[in-house]
Amino acid sequence: MLYQLYETQRSLMEPFVDFAKASSKVLGNPKSPFSQNPIMQRMSAGYDLMYRLGKDYLKPEFGINTVEMGDVEISINERIEMSKPFCDLIRFKRFTDDVATLQKLKDQPAVLIVAPLSGHYATLLRDTVRTMLKDHKVYITDWKNARTVPLTEGEFHLHDYANYVQEFIRHLQAQYGNCHVMSVCQPTVPVLAAVSLMASRGEKTPLSMVMMGGPIDASLSPTAVNNLAMNKPLSWFESHVIYRVPSNFEGAGRKVYPGFLQHSGFVAMNPQNHQNSHFDYFNDLIKGDNSSADSHRKFYDEYNAVLDMDADYYLETIATVFQEFKLVKGTWDVQNPQGKLERVKPQDITTSALLTVEGELDDISGSGQTRAAHGLCKGIPKARQEHYEAKGAGHYGIFSGRRWREQVYPEVQAFITKNHVKQTAVVKAVAKPAAKAAVKPKAIAKPKATAVVKVKVASKTAAPNNVAVKKTAAKKR
Repeated sequence: MLYQLYETQRSLMEPFVDFAKASSKVLGNPKSPFSQNPIMQRMSAGYDLMYRLGKDYLKPEFGINTVEMGDVEISINERIEMSKPFCDLIRFKRFTDDVATLQKLKDQPAVLIVAPLSGHYATLLRDTVRTMLKDHKVYITDWKNARTVPLTEGEFHLHDYANYVQEFIRHLQAQYGNCHVMSVCQPTVPVLAAVSLMASRGEKTPLSMVMMGGPIDASLSPTAVNNLAMNKPLSWFESHVIYRVPSNFEGAGRKVYPGFLQHSGFVAMNPQNHQNSHFDYFNDLIKGDNSSADSHRKFYDEYNAVLDMDADYYLETIATVFQEFKLVKGTWDVQNPQGKLERVKPQDITTSALLTVEGELDDISGSGQTRAAHGLCKGIPKARQEHYEAKGAGHYGIFSGRRWREQVYPEVQAFITKNHVKQTAVVKAVAKPAAKAAVKPKAIAKPKATAVVKVKVASKTAAPNNVAVKKTAAKKR
């Protein structure tokens, strides 16, 4: 009922929102005589703010058309590589007429970026994708708004998420021989599950895993977000935030956690910051500071665009990750596409390198939560495990903005490149024996680890407080 009431209210508000938009344009038009009147300038700014507070924010576009690689401009073509009921696999195909650059592009690693399914669209990682495209073949999971998925497509569960990731990894492996996988925030848990299941079956696993700001062990340094999930019974979430999609959407009747409720929760975490931001935007419009006003629009066009999550997936995530801690306790069973339950065993991963990244000031995934993956992945040699803490970075800073580009990305890029080159060489050297021993992947784990150890003279990943040392060592390589 709440969802229907919200949609009814939004429909009733549309004429006023349209009026505010038109009034702002008329009063703020430089060619209009009204624009020279200071009072009218304030009214124009006020109407503009009213319009933006009341409008419906649609799914943004990635809008990445070109990237620079040295002195060469690379054209980008975004296309759907695979389409599943609840997710599209997007590929950012790169083009250039420069022969030398084209060869470099072909030799670069393929990376699957698994975007979070936690309220915002995958475009939240636009800066992540744009930066990665200079040095990698980039694919990203583009999760669909559950209200657009018909009931005939069935439900979406946490195990479906893990199965999707496995399918996407296999798709990249079929094209490139192997790939790297990078998960940001929420997907660190299902991605680790996906790779663990592949390893347990004896399948080829990604060359490396990069896990950033995710709740691998949400019991460590719990944040306000964690505490809410931990302190409320599952029945509370089911009765307070789960509603059926209204009849005016394709997914009518589907139980979801509505995007507008998620957005309210996001804003409630830092209400004063958002209030100040809108007030600053109002003043920027009055002063004619178009640059600052445009930055505000770009941020909130993304921040205010939210999607509905399928209720089953959301509730299972709360229970599995934040209440029962099944991953770290070793009690998580995932249902595969054939309906069989498989136990998630991160210790079975032996041939994938692991890099975890945390933000020093992350108020969503607390300190140590992502780093906990190292303790679970006991089969990965210590020499191929690394951890990086981004000084001064909050949650969003580890994958977007200046700190991402200047601090975090160089570490990620160096880690992927190192493991891509060295592991690819090892895979070629043991290709024939590995084929015969496909059902026993641990048989080739030792030679792979030995080859990679030669690259890194010393690793202090295991030590809990050696981030600065590791960062310095990385720069000397």
